[in-house]
Amino acid sequence: MLTLVLTRHGLTARSEPEQHLGQQIDIGLSDAGRAEAQALGRRLAGVAFERIVTSPLRRAVETADIVRSSLAAPPEVEREPRLAEMDYGTWEGLTYDEIRSRDADLRARWEANPASTPCPGGESGDDVAARARAFLADLLAWHDRTHASAAPPERPVLAVAHSSLNRILVCVAADIPVNSYRQRLTQDPANLTVLRFEHGDGPADARLVTLNDTAHLERKGSGAWR
Repeated sequence: MLTLVLTRHGLTARSEPEQHLGQQIDIGLSDAGRAEAQALGRRLAGVAFERIVTSPLRRAVETADIVRSSLAAPPEVEREPRLAEMDYGTWEGLTYDEIRSRDADLRARWEANPASTPCPGGESGDDVAARARAFLADLLAWHDRTHASAAPPERPVLAVAHSSLNRILVCVAADIPVNSYRQRLTQDPANLTVLRFEHGDGPADARLVTLNDTAHLERKGSGAWR
């Protein structure tokens, strides 16, 4: 059984105020982001991951490397271009307020229908979903190809990616409409999200076991559900 453990990279110096960091601004983690990745690593220390796959962007690679350093016998980190964040085009690096002040009409159309409306010069949610679906299909094919009678009942794989990519991947895996990824799903930095593929029915047949669990980050005064 394939278990996909999904996380978002830790915080960067461009994370606050919230802005669109896609593929063009390739920035590493801040001190706070490295601390978040270390906390996630401690939580996952006892997991025997068969693979660690990451977006090629620096903030994700650095998160993957930090988590890997906490594992007892970790595999090498694999860089997977299909896990890169959404290409936000000319909205790259802009805050939400800046985008609304410069591009109000298109922004309103995008917020109403992010699946089929592309960012200017960039991708739509459906474009990202196609990448995520192809990644999941290949991951499941690997699982089937390498499965043996002596294999453990649960074969965990860690994937480190980004906010929009992760939310869209969850939509694909749980058969949720991509158009609702922004309204219905959250991906905090260094969270723990778990998808389990139990039935062998393809990329859209996952059981959503855990979503956006950040208990390991010990945020003070943030509410019991955090």
